[in-house]
Amino acid sequence: MPLGERSGLKPAEQMRKYLGEALLEAARENPQVVVLDGDLSNSTGASTVREAFPERFFNMGIAESNMVSVSAGLAACGYIPFATSLTTFLLCNAYDQIRLSVAIAGLNVKLAGSHSGLTTGREGPSSMSIEDFSLLGGLPTFTILVPSDPIMMRKAVKAAVEHVGPVFIRSSREAMPYIYDENAPFAIGKANLLRQGKDVTIIACGLMVAVALDAALILAEEGIQARVLDMHTLRPLDDAAIKAAAWETGAIVTAEEQLIRGGMGSAVAQVLAECCPTPMRFVGLKDEYPCSGSLEELMRKYHLMPEDVAKAARQAIAAKVR
Repeated sequence: MPLGERSGLKPAEQMRKYLGEALLEAARENPQVVVLDGDLSNSTGASTVREAFPERFFNMGIAESNMVSVSAGLAACGYIPFATSLTTFLLCNAYDQIRLSVAIAGLNVKLAGSHSGLTTGREGPSSMSIEDFSLLGGLPTFTILVPSDPIMMRKAVKAAVEHVGPVFIRSSREAMPYIYDENAPFAIGKANLLRQGKDVTIIACGLMVAVALDAALILAEEGIQARVLDMHTLRPLDDAAIKAAAWETGAIVTAEEQLIRGGMGSAVAQVLAECCPTPMRFVGLKDEYPCSGSLEELMRKYHLMPEDVAKAARQAIAAKVR
């Protein structure tokens, strides 16, 4: 079943298309926006800027470290550079430059990573970015944005342009259904409440938001009311929403399409450990690298389906202190 079909969500095209449209919109609105590409603009969607503003588009070739260093230089000169590539190539190949030239200096560089998580599918684990939250989580000056649908992608890019400082935007190769309308809010560090519930809270990000909404419907058929939070910003986290969910529902499930260790679930657990320890279950990738397969095959194999989130919710509810 396609993502969000159970919830009746409107289907969309691949998220990289909407990233490209958002970058073009940002370039049109702000002449300081420039785009740097790791020779993958047709894959990431950045070709929109190449075609409309060739003088503000720089193909740096398959040299991600150099691309990030040049981005830092452009930011130091007052530009707003977006460095684009597949997430795993961008973060893993250029991590030293991201840390030294961007994070420590606090420069106004934006990293836009496409094909994140499992969405490279049959191309295998070498191109899957399942460590990105862990990697960027170690860089304290970075804001981390994980939009869950086309509308949130456009709003995330706009927010990144307006925010002064390093930002990472996680995009996907696959299609994510429309969850929001045009009037939906997007504020860095402020989670969006998508569904009210009193029995358990599902905190999700990226493509797992649609999965969480489907899981909530499964639970509703059993009489379980699940709150759903879209944690589109992983740094800064919305601590207030997390704490309120713990106090008001008494059980938490986190759902993310990356390694659990060092991911969103770990950060949520840290917030709760300091103020209100709460029964939790974590849906995400365990300590292994995925094999090749379609996205649906991989999500089934690694237990990222709505049924898996619903099962985790039942377990978290059962663990409540009675």
